[in-house]
Amino acid sequence: MKQQPFERSKHLYTNEAFTELVKDAVRFFNGTPVHTLPPPESFLGTGVYALYYIGQNSLYKRYAELNRLSYNYPIYVGKAVPKGWRQARSLNQSRELIGRLREHSRSISLGAGLGLDDFMCRFVIFDEDGSDMIGTIEAALIKLNKPLWNTVVDGFGNHDPGSGRYEQAKSDWDVVHSGRAWANKCKGVHIEKNAVIANIQFHLQSLGQPL
Repeated sequence: MKQQPFERSKHLYTNEAFTELVKDAVRFFNGTPVHTLPPPESFLGTGVYALYYIGQNSLYKRYAELNRLSYNYPIYVGKAVPKGWRQARSLNQSRELIGRLREHSRSISLGAGLGLDDFMCRFVIFDEDGSDMIGTIEAALIKLNKPLWNTVVDGFGNHDPGSGRYEQAKSDWDVVHSGRAWANKCKGVHIEKNAVIANIQFHLQSLGQPL
C-alpha cells in the first residue's frame, strides 16, 4: 500500500465536549468539602486530591495568607489509582485514595518544619468509567494551579526506593524537610538547601497575582 503524505490535521483530535468535561470536573473538585489531613474517616475509592497549606512556617506564609478565607491555592496535587488499574481491575473496592492521603500525612509528620495541623485536603472520588479521568484531571489541576510541590520542589510524593537503590540523590523536598529515614540513606549529590529555598521564594512571588 502506498504511503500517504503526512498531514498534521488528519492526526489532530479536538473535541469541545471533552474540554468542557474537564472544566466541569475541575469546578466540581474546587467545590468539594475540605477536610483535615488525613480525613477523619476511611472510605473506598480512587481519585484526585489536593493539599492546602495553612501553617506558620515562614517559608510558606504566602500559601497561608491566600488560603485564609478559602482553599484555592494547593501546595500539592496528586492522584491515587490502585495496582492493576491499567488492566481494568475493579476500582470500587480500593482504599488507594485514603491510603495515599495517610501516606502523605506520615511524610509531613516526619518532615522538619511541618505538622499535620498545617494542612487541609480535598478530593474527588472517581468510580467505574469515571476512573479513566483520574490522570487527566490531575494534570489539569497541576496546569491550572502550578502547585509548589509539583512544579518547583520535587520529591514529596516519592517512595522508599528500596535496598540497593540508594545511590540516587535526596529530593528537593527532603533537603528542605529532612526526617524521612529512607531519604537520609540516599547518597547521590543533591541540590543545596539554600538553592531550593531560593527557588521556592521566587515561585511564591507570583502566587496569587493576576496573569
